[in-house]
Amino acid sequence: MEKKVYSIDGKEIRTIDLDDKIFGLPVNEDVIYYAITNELANKRVGTACTKGRAEVHGSNAKPYKQKGTGNARRGDKKSPITVGGGTIFGPKPRDYSYALPKKEKRLAMKSILSLQAQNDRLTVVEDFTVESGKTKDLVKILTNLTQGEKAAQVAQDTRTVILLKDDDKLIKRAGKNLHNVHFLSYNRLRAHDLFYARKVILLEGAAKNLSEFYANLEAK
Repeated sequence: MEKKVYSIDGKEIRTIDLDDKIFGLPVNEDVIYYAITNELANKRVGTACTKGRAEVHGSNAKPYKQKGTGNARRGDKKSPITVGGGTIFGPKPRDYSYALPKKEKRLAMKSILSLQAQNDRLTVVEDFTVESGKTKDLVKILTNLTQGEKAAQVAQDTRTVILLKDDDKLIKRAGKNLHNVHFLSYNRLRAHDLFYARKVILLEGAAKNLSEFYANLEAK
């Protein structure tokens, strides 16, 4: 797949051939769903907890005798049908995380990248960093890559993912104040962020690293 490469000024400077095994695959919606569900499940803290009738505070005695009062039969005050009583089948702390097969996860990432490329949401940009580490300098670059009126506002409000070729701390620091901008290293992709991004900025170096990374994984 051939894509245009843009400079940080928003100008087309050359073209690049993206690996069809990553960016040109048929989209598999099933594995995308499984990958996103897995990530959300793994993020759950699982700390919800309720008390059963054996755990709530109260007496074990019956509130009144079994017969002769005209009232319905009653157990102790900790009964689940009593206000302040125990909870029936309430949640307890548990671990919601589970492992997804490696091949399935890889296919999901490739499918999402292919989907974004097919929907023209993928933009390849020359390698850059933000030497100052300042948000305003990153916003300026994002604005240059956004066309139309009010480009600066659109650049900040659009859910954007920037795929990095390495762990660039300066560019991450610059984007810390931009709640709609997320940074992913080429070897640590997240299905949820990639799928829901309205714009994916792929650094030129990250594109090459992605091809080598998945080629090495498949060779094992």
